[in-house]
Amino acid sequence: MQLASGMLLVATPALQDPNFVDTVVLLLDVNDEGALGVVLNRPSQVRVADVLEPWREVVAEPEVLFRGGPVGTDGALAVARLRDIEAAPVGWRPVAGLLGMVDLDTPIELVDGSVSAMRVFAGYAGWGADQLEGEVDEGSWYVVSAESGDAFRGDTSGLRRDVMRRQPGMLAWHATRPVDPELN
Repeated sequence: MQLASGMLLVATPALQDPNFVDTVVLLLDVNDEGALGVVLNRPSQVRVADVLEPWREVVAEPEVLFRGGPVGTDGALAVARLRDIEAAPVGWRPVAGLLGMVDLDTPIELVDGSVSAMRVFAGYAGWGADQLEGEVDEGSWYVVSAESGDAFRGDTSGLRRDVMRRQPGMLAWHATRPVDPELN
């Protein structure tokens, strides 16, 4: 499947990097220079209200920062879903369909009401030119389509399994694959 903004990367059992074991990554930007995404299923214990207080009323449950990846962990990215594609707020950058990024420097009153869900990520996952394609080719990632609610699930513990279950054909079998099939 072609890498594109809005797609999901699901870590395969072959991927042993501790930053990405069992993760689901939403791709936010893919171009000739590389790719950028955020890990959707690594909530932290830090409440958004404690570090970005004005955004506490806008973020989806759980109202915590998510560990978006190992790059730029001292910064934050916000991913949101618009209520209406015609009503994109100031500071909005589209990703795919109603999904996009919100500039956290935008005054909250210019955004509140225009998004139906938002999540804040500390850090991100980044790849240089052709790096991600190489990781996909070597079998580290499954590349699959996203659904609108994937980025905003309240309980992310089953996200990887559920994303894999909805895939067509034999790819769905990987939802319950043990880490070492020889031990099965």
